[in-house]
Amino acid sequence: MKKFAFLLAITMLLSIALVGCGDQGGSNQLIIATGGTSGTYYPLGGGIAQIIKDNTDMDATAQTTGASAENMRLIASEEVDLAFTQTDIADYAVKGTEMFDKPVENLQAIASLYNETVQIVLPADSDIKSVADLKGRRVSVGDAGSGVEANAKQILEIYGLTFDDLQAERLSFGDSSQKIQDGQLDAAFITAGAPTSAVSELSATKGVKILNLNDDKIQGLIAKYPYYTEEVIPAGTYSGQNEDVKTVAVKAMLVARSGLSEDQVYNITKALFENLGGLVAINKKAEQISLETATQGISLPLHPGAAKYFEEKGIK
Repeated sequence: MKKFAFLLAITMLLSIALVGCGDQGGSNQLIIATGGTSGTYYPLGGGIAQIIKDNTDMDATAQTTGASAENMRLIASEEVDLAFTQTDIADYAVKGTEMFDKPVENLQAIASLYNETVQIVLPADSDIKSVADLKGRRVSVGDAGSGVEANAKQILEIYGLTFDDLQAERLSFGDSSQKIQDGQLDAAFITAGAPTSAVSELSATKGVKILNLNDDKIQGLIAKYPYYTEEVIPAGTYSGQNEDVKTVAVKAMLVARSGLSEDQVYNITKALFENLGGLVAINKKAEQISLETATQGISLPLHPGAAKYFEEKGIK
């Protein structure tokens, strides 16, 4: 009996110790919420997972998801540890507005990454010349409840349109591309780093054109929704695209659940910014990621671990 009591006491002490360890930030097996396989988040998420594996004592796995808005919900439910999102969606999440019924309270920023370009993609032979011409057309406005859907709603609004004015479909990037390829869709809103793989693949087969936004509409959009910025998609970004395209962008950012420890996020941030070359090899958009712009466009608190790294590097 004495031996049994001793073993029981040891077991209880070990259990308490393990719980205590969990409170310090949780597992070293991290899950990164990204987006669909045809977008930019998923391949870059895989690259960041590899950087974490190679340069820290943590393991990481990139998980395909419905992207920005879903990722905020996955952070809220603590199903993932890190996530990609748009700066506008992160702002909605912490405030509990738009697609969020209540604030996401465990959300903290790691860094702003690169511009997320709003691309209105058309078949190369399309007769559509303006957003106004989308009225009555078959248009993908992004996955239901996604950041793309919010972007589409706001841009249509500036042109005096709503989803009710379209034959709106809510599709992923890959499905949108396939339907344009098959002649079953007239246009698709895609918000992602350009070049986007789904658009590149489409341009190489059927051919595409990207719709210009009017200068006055761009300024009206930015005045009403300040998280947008002017963006130009340079000629040659996609096969057959011979002219620059004027549009808008939001920022992509990497966020963490607040339960991760300061040390964990410090090491993740350090590993990311000191090994950017591997990400550039995956997607040219990663060339925009830099320490100098790491805190731009962020409206939510930085995770203490990220803040510590930026402070060391003299970034405010």
